[in-house]
Amino acid sequence: MTDLVPSRPHGRRVVIVGAGFGGMAAARVLARQKTVDLTVVDRRNHHLFQPMLYQVATGGLAPPQVAWPIRRLLGGRSNVRVLMDEVTGVDKSAREVLIGKRRIPYDTLVIATGAAHSYFGHDEWAPFAPGLKTLEDAIAIRRRILSAFEQAEACAVADDRGRLLTIVVVGGGPTGVELAGSIAELARFALAGDFRCIDPGEARVLLIQAGPRLLEPFPEPLSWKAEADLKRLGVEVRRGAAVTACDAGGVTVGGERIPAATVLWAAGVAASPAAAWLGVAADRAGRVPTLPDLTLPDHPEIFVIGDTSVVKGADGRPFPGLAAVANQQGRHVAKTVMARLAGRGPAPFRYRDHGVLAMVGRNSAVARIGRIHLSGRLAWVIWGVLHIGLLVSLRSRFAVMSEWIWSYLTYRRGAQLIIGRD
Repeated sequence: MTDLVPSRPHGRRVVIVGAGFGGMAAARVLARQKTVDLTVVDRRNHHLFQPMLYQVATGGLAPPQVAWPIRRLLGGRSNVRVLMDEVTGVDKSAREVLIGKRRIPYDTLVIATGAAHSYFGHDEWAPFAPGLKTLEDAIAIRRRILSAFEQAEACAVADDRGRLLTIVVVGGGPTGVELAGSIAELARFALAGDFRCIDPGEARVLLIQAGPRLLEPFPEPLSWKAEADLKRLGVEVRRGAAVTACDAGGVTVGGERIPAATVLWAAGVAASPAAAWLGVAADRAGRVPTLPDLTLPDHPEIFVIGDTSVVKGADGRPFPGLAAVANQQGRHVAKTVMARLAGRGPAPFRYRDHGVLAMVGRNSAVARIGRIHLSGRLAWVIWGVLHIGLLVSLRSRFAVMSEWIWSYLTYRRGAQLIIGRD
């Protein structure tokens, strides 16, 4: 069954699969072009600002402050159709996207389906060590963390209480560092005085990194600065040792068994099944190799962007898996589509590296902006200003800023709710 799209001149039916940073960046530009018939397909009805998702997981922000309905962001324009559904394949010869038995025709296809968690061949660890990619993940992690403190309050056995108050974060990239720092602050400040039988500040927070240092994409001095700041918050940092076992009772690291009720995974990602849909060979992370203009070889009508793709820059190295890269790629695709409709040829994608930032904790962050390296309070302020500015909703900007100011002044967090159950 083929979905019919209103008849327009050839070349103007654009289908975008995925409404993350790359897909939404392309969609918001193309939605304003009345000559384009745009269809956006996503499994969820919302666009998510992932860099702040860890704050939802640790009670700092509420879900509506970091996510917005796709339909609202695209303005309800008559040339735009939004489908909440799951793509199952792509028929390249017929130029159709498959959604079960349905077929969505396209002249230009943009695949921006992002990435999922990678457990490096140990998918059986997933139920015991959830990752952080979706709102559902964040709410589930918040439930696990807060429930552990509640269970420890009711526990009369010291060993069991120690296991309940041990939280392990696996992975020393930006997500792992931000999660570990935020959890330590939650325990030592936000929950202080809330319990009678336990001291939340005695919770043990461990950050496990298999590599030699944290934040490996950052300059080395910033990595050591971030580690020092984490240790000041009370986080135990283990470097150079990988997790070799994980179950409901805890983890094994470097031969040492660590009993822990809460294990969180931030160690790796794997691309979506896009390579299988397209019938192409993926790299080791499951990403689709593309040409410099972000198109699939021999298929200039198919773009693959964001964490779904791997494309090398002028220096021969792949672009990093950052939101900024996906955002710029989405805008590049939109400009390329419009240029083609105007009869102009494609141009290679050029990434403008504006730097990288990572939050560590209160008054503490690290940043590389061009050749400038920053840490401490100034980097923390820059992180906050930039992230508020990147939120797509003016209402969310005010809400997040108000929440942060209140939390900064009171050391409290306004979303410490346990919702649902494991």
